[in-house]
Amino acid sequence: MFNKIIIGRFMPGNSWIHRLDARTKLIISILFIFVIFLATSVPAYLLAGLLTLVVIMMTGLGFKTFLRGIRPLLFLMLLTTFLQIFFVTTGTVLWQFGWIKVTTDGLINGAAIFVRFMLIIIFSTVLTLTTQPLEIADAMEALMKPLKRIGVPVAELALMISIALRFVPTLLDEAETIMNAQRARGVLFNEGHLIHRIKAFVPLLIPLFINAIKRAIELGDAMEARGYRGDTERTKYRVLTWQRQDTIAMAGFLLFVVILIGMKFIFG
Repeated sequence: MFNKIIIGRFMPGNSWIHRLDARTKLIISILFIFVIFLATSVPAYLLAGLLTLVVIMMTGLGFKTFLRGIRPLLFLMLLTTFLQIFFVTTGTVLWQFGWIKVTTDGLINGAAIFVRFMLIIIFSTVLTLTTQPLEIADAMEALMKPLKRIGVPVAELALMISIALRFVPTLLDEAETIMNAQRARGVLFNEGHLIHRIKAFVPLLIPLFINAIKRAIELGDAMEARGYRGDTERTKYRVLTWQRQDTIAMAGFLLFVVILIGMKFIFG
């Protein structure tokens, strides 16, 4: 189950998206999370969907890869959608059972939340699939560099994010291994009612946390043994370079934002 989660994993490649500077992809991914809320009409959602399809094609990883990544999060997306449908009570009432109502506004909000959720997940997945964790950390450190002047420990924050991203796939693979071992002992993770399934995951979390803490201690010891000091300036083996293709990508995304703002004024 966990080996189907692709968020946090890196897939090597030589596509145009892979060759972009990590700062470009990080800025676009963060901005996309905010500008997607400007989409409030069907044409705006179609435009955002078209941009997402083009980006997926440019990664060269195929649609199936991204659909496989969305599948484990589908339950959370559907749960959020249903909450919107049943708790938004404005608009024309289409169906009612006691205090539970399904209204036109609820359906529209639910559909909008589902689409936004899916597009944000895909864009975040594009960032992690096409960018090495160390490059993402370097990009975050470079973008947060001005915060050093007000005492923010930028290098330490970047290191923490880098380590977290680096160990996400490791923890997922380890969780899958522990699940397989417990399945061999007769534990059923996908059968029974919801409470039974949740209880089945408790024995999985304990060894996972213990292994994660042991790995963190070993990593800290290794860094100290190599003389790591967080408050010193260090040179980098790989230096981020802003190229012409990054300017083109940023210009294309800004054009998308301008069109999206125009659509909001036209279609509301």
